[in-house]
Amino acid sequence: MAFVQSLWELTNAMAIYILFGLLIAGILHELVPEEFIKKHLGKDNIASVIKATLFGIPIPVCSCGVIPLAQTLQKSGASKGSVLSFLISTPITGIDSILATFGMFGWIFTIYRIVTSFLIAIAAGIFVNFFDTQNKTQNRPKFSMQTPNQTKPTTFAIKQEESCGCSDCGCSESTKKRFSLKRALSYGFVTLLGDIAKPLFWGLIIGAAISVAIPGDLANILAQHAWLSYLLAVVIAVPMYVCATASLPIAAALMLNGVSAGAAFVFLSAGPATNTVTIGVVKKMLGMKSVVIYLTTIAIGSILFGVGLDFIFSGVDVRSIVHIEKEASIFAIASSIILWSFILYFLIKEKLVKKSCCTA
Repeated sequence: MAFVQSLWELTNAMAIYILFGLLIAGILHELVPEEFIKKHLGKDNIASVIKATLFGIPIPVCSCGVIPLAQTLQKSGASKGSVLSFLISTPITGIDSILATFGMFGWIFTIYRIVTSFLIAIAAGIFVNFFDTQNKTQNRPKFSMQTPNQTKPTTFAIKQEESCGCSDCGCSESTKKRFSLKRALSYGFVTLLGDIAKPLFWGLIIGAAISVAIPGDLANILAQHAWLSYLLAVVIAVPMYVCATASLPIAAALMLNGVSAGAAFVFLSAGPATNTVTIGVVKKMLGMKSVVIYLTTIAIGSILFGVGLDFIFSGVDVRSIVHIEKEASIFAIASSIILWSFILYFLIKEKLVKKSCCTA
């Protein structure tokens, strides 16, 4: 019963902001064509890195679309720094995640998250351009996949398009002549929400489980030894696949159990920006040196900014930062019902698709 109540409260705190964010994401996807983005990121300089980061922060690209879009930038001649900064800033913050962060943690935490993700991405991009001896990426991908029936290799971007299962998330290029509300809604509530449904489901489940199951002594230890909580957050976050929005209920649950805001921020920063899949792709696209810079910059930057956030909130009860109301409004309840309906629909649809593939 406590688990169900915690799950419902977490959903009520986020749902209305997630749904509104998905709507804005769909509109942005229509108004900001990918060709416009790619055209501005080809220079091998700091300005290009800054542009890539600025584009990446609000741009509504689903997690399956980040990698092929980044490879498209690479093939178009964008610098390694631009590609890496785009890969970092895009997953950490999207318009849906920004609004959900505001709804759950308030405007100070939200602005801090946006600014610091901007700085971490820029730092990583500049470091790669400065320390990597081969600063410019190749116009063609460095790796390919080939099946026995193929005479020519298939690039990773094409393979990603086949496996990602979405047509509007950056996996394929499309030219949009005019704004379409139908396409905007389809992208926001079908493509994007369909892509984050599973990680969002597990994020809410894990967040609720932490709220009711985390041992009190562990919470006290982490609260008393902040440095230990920072390191633990990095160790858990780096290999874990969790999108920016799905990481919010987990961070909220940690803070409600007394873990510092800085440690929760480390998880929010490092988790969406890294995972085992992205690490492997970065290695193939940009090389091992870029991977080392990528992971080191994110880990150190997340911890440093986590310490800074704890300094800002020093003397403040971290539980008061999390905005979860016991009595939810009718709009929050309706949004939760709608959100869970979408999540369950996409989970069931995915399961049916896999089942039909196995029986075919």
